Amino acid sequence: MLTRKLELLGAEKQGTFCVDCETYHTAASTMSNQGQTGKLMYVMHNSEYPLSCFALFENGPCLIADTYFDTLMVKLKGFFQNAKANKIESRGTRYQYCDFLVKVGTVTMGPSARGISVEVEYCPCVIANDCWNLLMEFMQSFMGNHTPGVPSVFGTKHDSIYSPADTVVQYMELFNKIRKQQQVPVAGIR
Repeated sequence: MLTRKLELLGAEKQGTFCVDCETYHTAASTMSNQGQTGKLMYVMHNSEYPLSCFALFENGPCLIADTYFDTLMVKLKGFFQNAKANKIESRGTRYQYCDFLVKVGTVTMGPSARGISVEVEYCPCVIANDCWNLLMEFMQSFMGNHTPGVPSVFGTKHDSIYSPADTVVQYMELFNKIRKQQQVPVAGIR
């Protein structure tokens, strides 16, 4: 339904995209106290940035590295272990409408679909606060009352430049929301 509305507006297909996320947890051998809970790290890839790999630490910073970071994670298996059943991705179609880039994807965990992601970018603007009202108006044109509110990442970036790491953080938040609601398919929209 969303893709039909976009096409009726005049948006043109511009290929595909994929954002994936693998979860790692601290290895039991690295925790000194028995009752200590492990930390999570999310290793993410975004097809818009094919030479980069993003590592987001639970309640911490976002590291941007080259694609060889995955190889490093294999060597760090004594410290971080891959939670294999937690791989999640959003894969779908890119649309261009005037100065807007819209990506509509299906969020999958393993073989099953878990939700929908919508990413909207206003290409001429790099300071999100400067164009948020325009983004909202555009999203309402094809999403109606399902238009989301201001993402939490904007709370700390009032007038600073929006970066690829900000997009990845929003995908991580969406993926975690979907993981927590595994029993029921959820439409998470960003």
